[in-house]
Amino acid sequence: MADKKQLRLAAFMRPTTIHTGAWRYPGAWPDANFNFAHIKQLAQTLERGKFDAFFMADHMAVLNMPTKALKRSHTATSFEPFTLLSALSQATERLGLAATASTTFDTPYHIARRFASLDHISGGRAAWNVVTTSNPDAALNFGMDEHMEHGQRYRRAREFYDVVTGLWDSWADDAFIRDVENGIYFDPDKMHVLDHKGEFLSVRGPLNIARPVQGWPVIVQAGASESGRQLAAETAEAVFTSQASLAIGQAFYKDVKGRAEKLGRSRDHMKILPAAFVVVGDTMEEAQRKRDKLDSLVHPDSGLASLSIALGHDASGFDLDGPLPEIPETNASKSGRERTIEMARSENLTVRQLAERVGGRTGLSFIGTPQTIADGMQEWLETEGSDGFTIQFPFLPMGLEDFVNRVVPELQRRGIFRHEYEGKTLRENLDLPRPGNRFFEK
Repeated sequence: MADKKQLRLAAFMRPTTIHTGAWRYPGAWPDANFNFAHIKQLAQTLERGKFDAFFMADHMAVLNMPTKALKRSHTATSFEPFTLLSALSQATERLGLAATASTTFDTPYHIARRFASLDHISGGRAAWNVVTTSNPDAALNFGMDEHMEHGQRYRRAREFYDVVTGLWDSWADDAFIRDVENGIYFDPDKMHVLDHKGEFLSVRGPLNIARPVQGWPVIVQAGASESGRQLAAETAEAVFTSQASLAIGQAFYKDVKGRAEKLGRSRDHMKILPAAFVVVGDTMEEAQRKRDKLDSLVHPDSGLASLSIALGHDASGFDLDGPLPEIPETNASKSGRERTIEMARSENLTVRQLAERVGGRTGLSFIGTPQTIADGMQEWLETEGSDGFTIQFPFLPMGLEDFVNRVVPELQRRGIFRHEYEGKTLRENLDLPRPGNRFFEK
């Protein structure tokens, strides 16, 4: 049992569920996305289920969709990530706290300081989801008339990562000696001034906060395009991805881990955690009825707006009962666009059918009993489709409680998921090494 590969589980909370019909499901919390008491309870339930991390996505703008659709979205408003996760750090003890922060619309010094602070406040449980931001409307909130070009965003992201991690290494771990008798607070020989000047960024440093508890917060990356995969291979310790089938997942797993190994990184130091939408029932039929009920709550306006976002192109003028027309490339997410187009083509879907699918939940789903769900997860784990999953719950709190109370015990019974946390930090629980300090550990 002890020798079995262990499943890693993060929870995609956004800060609640992604499904556009979820807030309307009978018994669900309609206000969960902006109700701290509810979110605190959800985080504590995740910790009871021994999840690795609470994974929080973020939006830098209200979703770019028409008002008639936007008025139906429960994610139009949500908490700022660091404020929320700092509060949750005091309501939990072992659960990792992963926040999205944009390399396009923020500055390295701010990001380095915030994540270092969160890592100290939480006792070493912070993770940074490195994103370039795909929503073009975000640019309008940051003094830009149009979004930065896709390739340029990723070049900036790579430089941004180097600067942030360099700032985290501003101080040796033992720099703060606090010698009361001699009145010396820190050793100046153990402080490094970064003095970075690059293509996009100029940052002097040092960071005005001690090195994070974990050395660096865990690095998460979510891009699946060619640029995104390469950035993941160079930087990521956990990869949040979307894979529709085991075969596709295995190909992604092999590709990204292979790229990392060519760069001299260990494949074990990167955890591939694809999104998985999970609906639990006593029988397969009951689970499918729950899914069907949930999908029926997606309003057509929401479906078409979600399709427009996925494509990076306004779909409101398409023939709903015709096939998906040719879609021009835009500055939006390339991987999301390609997945949506491939689904339409491979399944011969009309625009109406595609909108209904995208407005609900596309991609990998486990719909069934605790046993069949565990069967599927175990197969992905043991055949190198993934190292675990980023679970997306259908409705809250019931969907989360079903998973923790019913699926987790089945995974534990099979010996592929922990009964207790391995350590106090997120790195310890994910079995990731603590990075050395590039300036003080030779």
